[in-house]
Amino acid sequence: PVHKGQVYGKPVNQGITQLKPNRNHRAMAEERVGRKIGGLRVLNSYWVNQDSTYKYFEVIMVDPMHNAVRNDARANWICNPVHKHRELRGLTSAGKKYRGLRGKGHNYAKARPSVRATWRRNQNPSLRRYR
Repeated sequence: PVHKGQVYGKPVNQGITQLKPNRNHRAMAEERVGRKIGGLRVLNSYWVNQDSTYKYFEVIMVDPMHNAVRNDARANWICNPVHKHRELRGLTSAGKKYRGLRGKGHNYAKARPSVRATWRRNQNPSLRRYR
């Protein structure tokens, strides 16, 4: 986050080496493939292998212009324009996981529709009883 890893300030602000990305590797792999092959739609992905440096994922992609996909009633939902670049908007399975949308129940009420939307809603004071 800072140039050459150097923070000019107090030692309390120098813990930049332990910052972790908010997104998981699988979602970032889906995004890379989705950017590279823009004509296909990202359906899902899964872990394949890893070594000391890299993680390898296989990304399942669908051609929305293929007649077999367009004529299949169970699969042609992905042909709609609203599903363009699902991976960039966190709508795949890996994306929903890093957004915290996997769970159900009262413990996950603050995660829906999104963490930011819930925070914004809670910051807005509701003063209806004083009107």
